Amino acid sequence: MTRRLPPLTALRAFEAAARQRSFTRAAAELHVTPAAISQQVKQLEDYFGLPLFKRGKRLSLTESAHVNLPFLSEAFDLLERAAARLRMDRQDAPLVVSVPPTFASRWLVGRLDDFQTRHPEIELRLLATRRLVDFMIEDVDMAVRFGSGPNTDLSAEQLMPEAIIPVAAPRLAASLKSADDLPACTLLHDDGNAWDPAFPDWERLLATLGVKQNGPLRIRHFGDTNLVIQAASAGLGVALAWHSLVVDDLAAGRLVQLFDSALPTEHRYHLVMPADRLVIPKVAAFRNWLLEQGMLQAAP
Repeated sequence: MTRRLPPLTALRAFEAAARQRSFTRAAAELHVTPAAISQQVKQLEDYFGLPLFKRGKRLSLTESAHVNLPFLSEAFDLLERAAARLRMDRQDAPLVVSVPPTFASRWLVGRLDDFQTRHPEIELRLLATRRLVDFMIEDVDMAVRFGSGPNTDLSAEQLMPEAIIPVAAPRLAASLKSADDLPACTLLHDDGNAWDPAFPDWERLLATLGVKQNGPLRIRHFGDTNLVIQAASAGLGVALAWHSLVVDDLAAGRLVQLFDSALPTEHRYHLVMPADRLVIPKVAAFRNWLLEQGMLQAAP
């Protein structure tokens, strides 16, 4: 089927001028002269046989142009998204992965050498951010996100099991015989988890462990997960931590999981992306590697 389309350059000039309500601003956006915009719009008006603008002191749209502008803008948005997707589909283009900063620094970065050794042909770029990604308009191939499970039409796969565990440096851990010793310790609290009702405060955790409090607790607050874990590693107190974020510290002996206690949680790290990205070789390679690394992780 042959498409019957008006001149696309003229359509683009009209859409920019109509959106900006100015030939001058449209010209600046498209890097041409206002006279070129005016000429393109006139060409389009001749093609359709009707006026698109009411000329005067202020540029305004005719009724027909006003009604159809949203459809035209949406069509250009779709073209822009398709072009972005085609750029990402190039195998030699960087593989862009959006990840939460703490997950990147405490879990992912230390494992990346293995991926790069297996796939030296893939240039990997990490976008460290907590914000959600709009895959339709951003040059991002996939994302790692934390929660109970993305409620979207994206493909979402769990990376690893998760739990909340109490941890301490080895010397402090050796001095604690049972959970009843915790109220006498300095307890480190991560205020950065305040958004998450699943993450307990120390009062709730002690109650869960059946520990009685005979007085006020000595709690030291931190606003960042990394700081809490570093403070615990330095022996400053006992911390509550997501297992996946301290699994390497446990393996290296910098931290010890206390009393074999672990609070299960529905929250997990998930790998999310549009389902059609899975057929791209570089995306499939990183996805398979990441899921493999998650399976290798010890259970909480």
